[in-house]
Amino acid sequence: MKHETNEVVLVVDDSPESLGMLNVALNTQGYTALVALNGLQALAIAEKVPPDVVLLDAMMPEMDGFETCRRLKQILPNTPIIFMTGLTEVEDVVKGFEAGGVDYVTKPISPDEVIVRLKRHIETARLALSAQDALDHAGKNVFCVNQSGRLSWATPHVHELMDRMTEGNNSPWATLAPLIEAWLDEDTTQNLRINVFSEMVELAYERQQDNMHLLRIMRRKSEKTVEDLRAQLPITKRESEVLYWVSYGKTSWETSQILTMSPRTVNKHLEQIYKKLGVDNRTSAYAIALRILES
Repeated sequence: MKHETNEVVLVVDDSPESLGMLNVALNTQGYTALVALNGLQALAIAEKVPPDVVLLDAMMPEMDGFETCRRLKQILPNTPIIFMTGLTEVEDVVKGFEAGGVDYVTKPISPDEVIVRLKRHIETARLALSAQDALDHAGKNVFCVNQSGRLSWATPHVHELMDRMTEGNNSPWATLAPLIEAWLDEDTTQNLRINVFSEMVELAYERQQDNMHLLRIMRRKSEKTVEDLRAQLPITKRESEVLYWVSYGKTSWETSQILTMSPRTVNKHLEQIYKKLGVDNRTSAYAIALRILES
């Protein structure tokens, strides 16, 4: 009997027999299994289809599981990686955890044991991500709607913004719902601009979780520019340009296309920005830029 799940599992093993056995076990449980025979294949797959969890063989030719894990964590910092290993020496287990693994199972693999571990780590990762989302979006212009565009929750700041931007409208959320519903059914890669209130409202799509959609109000009170960031922060003109687009929620790839540079160069600029601003991640840099652009 096949179970209904939507989780994607990336299985990395240089043994076709192991891949075949795990593929059958995962499919039977309703998981979508992506398979890779080596570390380079795993990295290529992870960049295109981010998995919910990774099953990773420790001993592989060319790039071993430990190096593969380190590189996967750069792409998938919040994705749990479980090592599959015949190595049971303490130093090898420690090496796996130091590389970024969260757990390990020993070979020969027991499919039932693997499924139990997968379920546990996927659930833990989901809870951690939900908590991180709550922290990341605290005080921001974000709100959540269902597929019909009806409001589920919003931050206090969003309610304040809506009260100001929709003065005279006693039911702004009811007005927005059908417009948001139509947008969700079409193309959310393009921001939704709404001109039915006294002030234009622009919405950006952040992400989906379960059957809910997280949206953000894009609002620049004084249309501040890259130069405003450069004037108020100890960063170069190019770094200001990168930070400006990051503040609009653009990914490194999207920013690279806008600024005609490689994603790697964008990430190098971000590293310098973090260092100069005294922060350690994109969210913190985003918050600093947003305070300037929305002040």
